[in-house]
Amino acid sequence: MAAARGKRTIAEIRGSKQAGEKMVYMSVPDYTSARWAQMAGVDVAVVGDSLAMVAHGHPNTIPATMDMMIMHAQAVRRGAPETFVLGCMPYQSYHTVDRALRNAARFMQESGCDAVKPQGGRSQAHILGALVGAGIPTASHIGLTPHTIAMFGGFKIQGRTAEAAMKIMEDALAIQDAGCFMLEFEAVPAKIATVISAALEIPTIGIGAGAGTDGQILLCYDLLGVFTDFKPKFTKRYANLTEVAVRGIEAYVSDVKHGRFPDDDHSYGVDDKEYERFLGMVQKRRQL
Repeated sequence: MAAARGKRTIAEIRGSKQAGEKMVYMSVPDYTSARWAQMAGVDVAVVGDSLAMVAHGHPNTIPATMDMMIMHAQAVRRGAPETFVLGCMPYQSYHTVDRALRNAARFMQESGCDAVKPQGGRSQAHILGALVGAGIPTASHIGLTPHTIAMFGGFKIQGRTAEAAMKIMEDALAIQDAGCFMLEFEAVPAKIATVISAALEIPTIGIGAGAGTDGQILLCYDLLGVFTDFKPKFTKRYANLTEVAVRGIEAYVSDVKHGRFPDDDHSYGVDDKEYERFLGMVQKRRQL
């Protein structure tokens, strides 16, 4: 188990790039996974709208709402009180400045998040700047952005041509200029992400973007083998909790079906005298 450490600060996260410290982010949807993240020493617990898929069974992240995100963020905050919590703003919660400010404030006030993360680069720079200007610590997300997945024609790698890679570079610089403290690359070729990351002053994290970023993020339920509907290429499985869980539940089903559970070791007892008195009361009632 990792040694106890105080909650990361914005200054520490921003300074991690210059310090050469690789930061570990993990997307966690609930209290228990947040507890695991804090116990293991994860730097930043991310409340990602992927929870619409892993916790609610939706086919993508689009159905996530602010109410849903805040409820989960509250649980994560309770589970990881000494861990920096980053709340991801869901689909259409930040498409205007007014809406972005209102919803980001809800994240900070109602769930205790330490920062927020919408998606987008140059096209969203005015919104990112407004959030930063309002004193809300803000990050962003470029490359494959799930909120615009339909425009990409599905989950496809971004930045494979020189022109597409330059667009990601311009997006990254716009995010930095807007005052964001960090940005995330998703599904970008490793060499492209490395070059862009080196050109920035703010730290970068990657998911499917190679080892050249300043940190990494994976979904807790992916890396532990809990969510098994599909496995992206960039996800490394460090455990298979679903296999363990199903075996355990199968054993429970078998024990109940065959009368092996519960046994005396898993049942509460009663004083013999009180039990005899109770039987007497039952018998007396039957005779009425």
